[in-house]
Amino acid sequence: MSEEAKWYVVHTYSGYENKVKGNIEKVVENRNLQELIPEVRIPMETVTEMKDNKPSEVEKKLFPSYVLVKMVLTDESWYIVRNTRGVTGFVGPASKPVPLSDKEVAALGVETSRSAGIEVSFKEGDSVMVTSGSFEGFTGTVEKFDMEAQTADVKVSMFGRETTVTLPLTQIKAED
Repeated sequence: MSEEAKWYVVHTYSGYENKVKGNIEKVVENRNLQELIPEVRIPMETVTEMKDNKPSEVEKKLFPSYVLVKMVLTDESWYIVRNTRGVTGFVGPASKPVPLSDKEVAALGVETSRSAGIEVSFKEGDSVMVTSGSFEGFTGTVEKFDMEAQTADVKVSMFGRETTVTLPLTQIKAED
């Protein structure tokens, strides 16, 4: 394939994201179109929720009702995606979908390489502030890092008790 695949945003009916992803992948596999549509993703984030007074990690959709499709835009690929059950259309003008820019792809974290990692300005034992997620606004102490998973175990004080929570490095910053 001479043209490079780009990321496009597809709008779906609410709650149909997984079905749309599965259906597109099935058509690609059945018709052997991996060069045309190499990847389909639903942007997810891991959030910590409290259930029965215990924190639990839960995967949530970053953009409900949207699916990202990496594809070479041809009449065939457009037709396959556009006519998948549950798809309401591409984001952009109806006649020609607009691919995400490299800057947008980077901002969404769609093509982050795990080996690149995240640079952190704090170390174990440092005090940090939680900037987003379920524990936003809490301060805590870093107990340990898992650079492969890009998370940190942070001890926070909740309801007068010390609790250790695992947070993505993107949700914490060094306390000023």
